[in-house]
Amino acid sequence: MDKVFSRRTALVTGAGLSAGLAFPGVARAAGDGSVGFTLDAETLDGGEQITSVTLGTARIGPIDPASLTTGTFRVHAKATSPIDTGGQDAGYDLDRPVTAARLDRRGDIVLELAHGEGEPGAGTLGYLDSKSRNVRLDLVYTITQTAPVRSRHGRPVTFTRFTQGRLANPEVDAFGYHTSRSGMKYRLYSPAAPRGRRPLIVWLHGGGEGASLPDHYYDNETTLRANRGALGFATPEAQAIFGGAYVVAPQSTSAWMDDGPRFAPLIHEIIREVQRTRPVDTGRVYVAGCSNGGYLTLKMTTTYPETFAASVPICGVVRARKEGDPPLVPDAELAAISTPTWLVASRDDDTVDPVANTVHAHELIHRSELTLYDEVVWNGHRFPGHWSWIYVARNDPSTRGTHLWQWMARKRR
Repeated sequence: MDKVFSRRTALVTGAGLSAGLAFPGVARAAGDGSVGFTLDAETLDGGEQITSVTLGTARIGPIDPASLTTGTFRVHAKATSPIDTGGQDAGYDLDRPVTAARLDRRGDIVLELAHGEGEPGAGTLGYLDSKSRNVRLDLVYTITQTAPVRSRHGRPVTFTRFTQGRLANPEVDAFGYHTSRSGMKYRLYSPAAPRGRRPLIVWLHGGGEGASLPDHYYDNETTLRANRGALGFATPEAQAIFGGAYVVAPQSTSAWMDDGPRFAPLIHEIIREVQRTRPVDTGRVYVAGCSNGGYLTLKMTTTYPETFAASVPICGVVRARKEGDPPLVPDAELAAISTPTWLVASRDDDTVDPVANTVHAHELIHRSELTLYDEVVWNGHRFPGHWSWIYVARNDPSTRGTHLWQWMARKRR
C-alpha cells in the first residue's frame, strides 16, 4: 500500500576516488595535490538530494574566484543499492550538471549541482519495489578537473586527486543516534541549551522507511531522509513556536501496520527513556505520523490515552487492509479517543482512501479537527496525493485562524 514511495528518488553515502587531469606548464597544488570533498545534501519534500560538493582546497592556499566556472570541474555520480533489489534497477550512473562554482567563507571550492523535485541522479535514496522499502544508496562521486584554476597570485593550479568524504546534511546530522533497551533504533533532536522542561514531539514514519531485517538492513537513516516529516519540527520556526522541543523519530523493524499492538509499547518505552534522560515536560508530549505512522499515531492514543497532549494522524489507515479482516482501529476505539486530534489527508490520495479512513475517523473522534486538501502541491510542484505530510511539515493546515503547530503547542495534558 506504500508503493507511492517508489516515486521518491534516492539517498546515499559512499567513498570513492576521483582524479584530476595534468595540464602542460601548469603547477600542481602544494603537497601531493590531493583534495578531499564532501557531499552536501538537503532533504527536500520529495526526499534527500545531493545539492553540491565541497572541495577541501582552502588548505592549499587562496584561489581566485574569477577562475572558477561551471566547466572547470566535471562531476559524475554512480549509485547502487546496498541490498539485493530482485532485479530492479534502483540506482543511476550519470554526470551531474554543475550550475555554479564558487568559494565558501573558508576558501573551499563549492560546486553547485542541478537539483530539485524529480532531478535525475540527485537523490540519495532508492525505493525497492520487492521490499517496499527505501534504502540509502551507495554513492560514488568522481570529480574531474577539466581546466586549471588560478591562485590569488595568478599562478595556474591543477589538483591531481580527489577523495570522497562524508555526506553532510546539517538538518539530519542534528539528530543523534540511539537504540532503546528493546533494540528499536531512533533518532533524537535536542533543543539548544534547554532551560526547564521542554515538549517532546514523536514522529512516526511511513511504511517505506522501516527496516528490511531479512536483508540485515536497519539503518536508522531513512526516517529523516525520505521526507521532512520529523525535520519540520526541528526547524527554527517550529522550535520558536514550541519554545524549544525534543523531536524523536523511531524506526520500525518492519512496518507499523504489521503489528501495531506490539509496536505501541516499544514506542512508549522510547518516550519513557527520553523522559528519563532529558528534561521533558510530561504534560506536553505530542505524536504525529504519516501513512503507516498515521495508523500508529491513532493506535498510540487508544493504547495510552493519558500520555499525549495532542495527536496528528496524517493519511493513516483505520479500516481493514483486506476485505474480511478486522479494522486496524475499531470504531469503538476511535470513538473513545480523548486526546485532542487533528487529522490531515488529501482527496486525491489513491493509496489510502481518505473518506473511508481519515474522514471516517474524524466523524468518530470527539471534537477532532480535519484538514482535507484537494491535492498536494508545494512550491508549484504537484506530489502524489498520499503525500499530505508535506503540508504538516510546513505548518500549512489551519482552522479558525490557528495553524497546526500553534494548535499543538497550546495543548497540555
